[in-house]
Amino acid sequence: MQIGELAEAVGLSLRTIRHYDDVGLLPASRTEGGYRHYSESDLQRMLTIRTLKPLGYSLEQMREILDAMDARAADPADEAARAHLLELAEGLAARRDRMATDLERATALVERLGGDDQGPAGKA
Repeated sequence: MQIGELAEAVGLSLRTIRHYDDVGLLPASRTEGGYRHYSESDLQRMLTIRTLKPLGYSLEQMREILDAMDARAADPADEAARAHLLELAEGLAARRDRMATDLERATALVERLGGDDQGPAGKA
C-alpha cells in the first residue's frame, strides 16, 4: 500500500509516518520512482507504534520493543527473545494500569464538577 493508504488505515498523518520512516522505526521499501510502499507487516508495525506512543514510550523504547518482536518472529523457538518480550509486556501492562487509574480519577473529577451527563453513572 502507499503512504496515504497506510495513513488512512492507522489514522495518522503522512508527516507522522514519514517521521517514523526517517528515524528507522518504520523503514519503507521504495518503488522505482522513489515512492514509499508498505506491506501488511508494516501496517501491523505502525499499529504497534501508534499504541506505544500515547503510553509515553520514547522512540528508543519503541525501537527496543519492535526489535524484540522482530527477533521473536524470526525465530519463534528463541527463548531469550520470548523472555525479553514477556518482560516488555509486563512493563506495558504496568503503564496501562497506571493510565487506567489516571483515567478513573479524571472521570471522577469530571463527574464531581458536573460536566459529564453521559458518564458511567449517568449513561442514557
